[in-house]
Amino acid sequence: MFGVTILGNNSALPAYDRHPTAQIVTLHDQQFLIDCGEGTQMQIARYKIKRSKINHIFISHLHGDHYFGLTGLITSMGLLSRENPLNVYAPAALLDILMLQFKVADTKLPFPFHFHAIKEEGLILEGKKFTVETFKTQHRIECWGFIIREKKHPRKIDKQKIISLDIPAVYYERLKKGDDYEMKDGTIIKNEDLTFPNTPPSSYAYCADTIYDLSIVDKIKNVSMIYHETTYLKDLHERAADRFHSTTIQAADIAQKANTKKLLIGHFSSKYESIDAFLHEAREVFPNTDLAIEGVTYQVQ
Repeated sequence: MFGVTILGNNSALPAYDRHPTAQIVTLHDQQFLIDCGEGTQMQIARYKIKRSKINHIFISHLHGDHYFGLTGLITSMGLLSRENPLNVYAPAALLDILMLQFKVADTKLPFPFHFHAIKEEGLILEGKKFTVETFKTQHRIECWGFIIREKKHPRKIDKQKIISLDIPAVYYERLKKGDDYEMKDGTIIKNEDLTFPNTPPSSYAYCADTIYDLSIVDKIKNVSMIYHETTYLKDLHERAADRFHSTTIQAADIAQKANTKKLLIGHFSSKYESIDAFLHEAREVFPNTDLAIEGVTYQVQ
């Protein structure tokens, strides 16, 4: 399963039961938290997400609506006797902020805490079934986007066939990579007779806060699903530019140029009580657009 659960979809001010930015990305047995605005741990509890499964947290930038909930979440993890290591990937200045808060509260975490300062674009995390890359976005302060990519072997084994031929399990990985199999009598069985083509790996790009910036397109080209902020409707494009944010049709244009399959839009300004118009405007340019609605999980495929 590869999915994105929205915990917060609003911009700086919580309003109309919309909360500051936070998302959970679930990929197989992993759960990643991207951004952690105020109230994130309340949303985690509300949507029954297990804190213990969050081992990696990614913070895009140091505007409060993207990280003010982090200290509380980490502290709660300690109060719940967490033992697994926790990794935070963020702009370097966040470490001093966290350490000061822990110091003045005399907080002692009962689990290993690892801080990874983001300094340049590229790969920042790799597991057996995934990779995480980061890229710069154009905001008022240092800001980073993230791409989570699924890893897959090119082939899937035909279990019935390999069991019938008594092929040892130790050989399965080689079959998934495309190797043929040689029987004890020297007979060669072609890989295509033992495997099926695997589905292509999926990917998700989180574009964080950004002005309308076409340079992002090359960085997120061909990902399966993109999240792009749409703080304002299209009539406020000048205000969006002044505040280093984007509009509906700008996000949709990025999605179209990046050749993605699906676009999620969020980070809605608190000036809007209803967000229906955001969907209408974005779909005029990129039809396969959805609003990032809190509590909803969107499949990446």
